[in-house]
Amino acid sequence: MGKKRIIKKEGQSVDQGLVSRALSRTAKKKHVDGTLFVQSTYNNTKVLLADKAGNALIWSSSGSLGFKGAKKGTPFAAAKVGELVGEKAAMIGMKEVDVVVKGVGAGRESSIRAFNSKGIDITLIRDVTPVPHNGPKPKKPRKI
Repeated sequence: MGKKRIIKKEGQSVDQGLVSRALSRTAKKKHVDGTLFVQSTYNNTKVLLADKAGNALIWSSSGSLGFKGAKKGTPFAAAKVGELVGEKAAMIGMKEVDVVVKGVGAGRESSIRAFNSKGIDITLIRDVTPVPHNGPKPKKPRKI
C-alpha cells in the first residue's frame, strides 16, 4: 500500500520563518510619511506601503506569510499582513500615512486596524473600489 502520509492539521497560524525573513528585508532610507495601499479580494489581501512619490517601499500579502487556500481571504490573515507591514514601517521611521483601499474582501478593515496598532497615524482613508455604472447586458429570458 505504500507509505502512510501524516498530515499535521494546524489552526490559523503564521509561518515564523517567513515573517522573520520579511522583517529582515527593509528599506535603508528613513521616510516620515507615505501611502498605504490595501487591495482586498475574496481570496487574498495585499498591502503595499509607498512613499509620497509612489515608489514602493514595503509590501506583503496573506499568501507570502504562508496562508494557503481559503484562509488567505480571512480577516485574521489580513490582520497579520497589516501587523507585519506596520512593524516594517516603524523600522524605517514612518510617522503618518494615507490609506487607499481597493476591493470588497473581508480583510479591508482588519488590515488597517492592525497597521494602526503599530503606532503610525492614519491621516486619510480613501476607497477606490471600482464600481460598474451599468455593467454587462443581462441574458434574454428563456422562450419555452
